[in-house]
Amino acid sequence: MIPEAARYPYAEIDPSFPSASALPYLPITLERDGKFVSVSALEDSGAALSVMPYDLGVRLGAVWEQQTVPVRLAGNLADSDARALVVMARIGQFPPVRLAFAWTRNKHMPVLLGQVNFFMEFDVCFLRSQSVFEIRTRETH
Repeated sequence: MIPEAARYPYAEIDPSFPSASALPYLPITLERDGKFVSVSALEDSGAALSVMPYDLGVRLGAVWEQQTVPVRLAGNLADSDARALVVMARIGQFPPVRLAFAWTRNKHMPVLLGQVNFFMEFDVCFLRSQSVFEIRTRETH
């Protein structure tokens, strides 16, 4: 049975400023070619794309030279080279979904879940004052 919704707490990034540093990090397991990696991914509703750092793609078995679709990044990552990479993702008890990422050579960034295509697969309700967020798949509506 597909859960209707799942609720997650915000993660406190800086213990000296617990409430002010809390961000919506989602535990997610990514899979590609039989390799699984569990990470905490930052849900970023302001990001146009989901973005994956270089070392994570390598851990999933991706080879940079074999990814032939270039992706143009903007903002702080505008100078970073990126390629399209599609992986399977599992979040809690929800069925696995295919997520497209801009796989960047940048190694110093979190996994970002952006509009394409995380927010196309999941609806997210941020309850910041309660330090929780809730997700539901588009199929549960």
